[in-house]
Amino acid sequence: MTSNPSFRAPGVDKRGCKHPRVQIVSRDEEAEFVECLECREIFESSELKDMSIEESAEEQELEP
Repeated sequence: MTSNPSFRAPGVDKRGCKHPRVQIVSRDEEAEFVECLECREIFESSELKDMSIEESAEEQELEP
């Protein structure tokens, strides 16, 4: 199965949401998809982990 691009609800700014609350909406042998309960974006759960890692790296760059 190939990776599907993220789905974003119309009128929602993806960059503004840090996806604090998610729920699993689909799971198969190769992937698990989650939906953010705040902005309604659907994405692979592995992307959530990647976003968290990127955010941590950005915060470390900002520290003096």
